[in-house]
Amino acid sequence: MLQQTQVKTVIPYFNNFTKKYKTLKHLSKSNEKEILKMWEGLGYYRRAKNLLKCSQQLVNNYKFKLPKTLKEIKKLPGVGEYTGNALLGLVYDMPTIAIDGNVKRVFSRYLNKEIAKINFEKLILKNKEKLFSTNRNADFVEALMEFGALICKPKDPNCINCCLNKSCKYFKSNRKIKNPGKKMIKDKNYDIYCYINKKRQIALTKKNQIGFLKNCNLPTIKESDNSAKNKNWKFLTKYKNSISNLKLNINLYYKFSNKIPATHNWHSLNNNKEFIPSFTKKIFKQVSILF
Repeated sequence: MLQQTQVKTVIPYFNNFTKKYKTLKHLSKSNEKEILKMWEGLGYYRRAKNLLKCSQQLVNNYKFKLPKTLKEIKKLPGVGEYTGNALLGLVYDMPTIAIDGNVKRVFSRYLNKEIAKINFEKLILKNKEKLFSTNRNADFVEALMEFGALICKPKDPNCINCCLNKSCKYFKSNRKIKNPGKKMIKDKNYDIYCYINKKRQIALTKKNQIGFLKNCNLPTIKESDNSAKNKNWKFLTKYKNSISNLKLNINLYYKFSNKIPATHNWHSLNNNKEFIPSFTKKIFKQVSILF
């Protein structure tokens, strides 16, 4: 849940999720629709799907136990280098470091060397005796991530109160390194076409080519083409929506119709029981003014 999502946003979802699924076995017996509904509003829904698949594999193939090697743990759905190392450190207290953006920044500043010029795998291997001299490896893994988030921050690092400033090359140097900032925000223009009927239903499809909501229920959505003619479609509104590093400029069109493409299915605008992405819910809200 914390991947790409702030802690304050995650807390209520985490509490509800762990209240409903008290054990790995309970989670593994759930289904995708139920999991996605619990996840609704958090975004990055692939995480929820992978979590379900991962629990099922742990129950069926690993006797409820997390693998103890990075090679084996990375076979689990949604687990890569970073997550694998984090789990090995936090769960099994193994001498490892989960390299994320925060940790990279800590090492980069400490050495006063650009992130792109550091081979982190070699750096950790070369300094493993110093880095893993403690028997509290799980705490060390978490402390590094927290240190990067709270002290060695992306902007305005708290160098004065930092416990490492006596040996930190960044703090001592008059020529401090600069690392690339966040990803540039990209503007994208989309046209959304909504089939609706008098029963307060809207036609949705999972067959779309939109990467950020692949295989999710959406009306027909296409990248805007200024030369396209929206014949038989009525313009409803124009609005903005942001997803990750994308700023979406949306033109919303509609038509009342009882006939819809074979790839679409009718969904009630009033149905809150089924999982619907927040992106689609915003469309529901716009279309609802027509009734």
